[in-house]
Amino acid sequence: MDTTRFERVKRVLDRRQTDLTVCLEEVHKHHNLSAIARTADATGCHHVHAVWPENQKWLTNNTSGGSKNWLETHLHRNIDEAVAMMRAQNPEVQILATHLSDDAVDFREIDYTKPTAVIVGQERDGISPRALAHADKNIIIPMQGMVQSLNVSVAAALILFEAQRQREEVGLYNRDMLDAKIKHRILFEGCHPIIAEQCREKELPYPELDESGEIVADETFWNILKHTQPLEATSECK
Repeated sequence: MDTTRFERVKRVLDRRQTDLTVCLEEVHKHHNLSAIARTADATGCHHVHAVWPENQKWLTNNTSGGSKNWLETHLHRNIDEAVAMMRAQNPEVQILATHLSDDAVDFREIDYTKPTAVIVGQERDGISPRALAHADKNIIIPMQGMVQSLNVSVAAALILFEAQRQREEVGLYNRDMLDAKIKHRILFEGCHPIIAEQCREKELPYPELDESGEIVADETFWNILKHTQPLEATSECK
């Protein structure tokens, strides 16, 4: 079996930062959703939060380039729900709002080695007053031109990559933060997607994987799956 993909996925999951997240408040343009999801994945975030006042579809396969498959996304009806979950996930989290105000600080002055959540606002109106009330600090990206705002996905990228830079300097990506059950689920679905789908259809738990990413299961497991469809190959992690 070619273990290249398995090793790559495992290496990525071993470096996931469960205490660094981004919250999208009513960001609705697909290209921005896609770009922010890609950046979150690239900088090692595990959680992404999105606030939608109505039931709308976001981060689809065609807009996120598959990034959503590697992220745990949380949809919220309002910013209060989003903040409540972020604080529940980590009571020590500092919540930052990208907002131009008299007390806003340069985004590079923030200590991102602390548990951090960054709120970015809607494309036209920016962050809502309610979201600003939840923020511990407002941050800005200094600019020298006539325009004093950036595209929301560009702003999110600058901030998250600054967080990555700081965290790399102090070795925070050397921590293994993901729960073992969550890591196993993502590994299995990422390396054995067809069998994972069959397991879900049959309501079967995912079997264990060995150190090479091969499925460890008895004959009973395989016989149950064969009733769904013939399995030409048991290994898809290439």
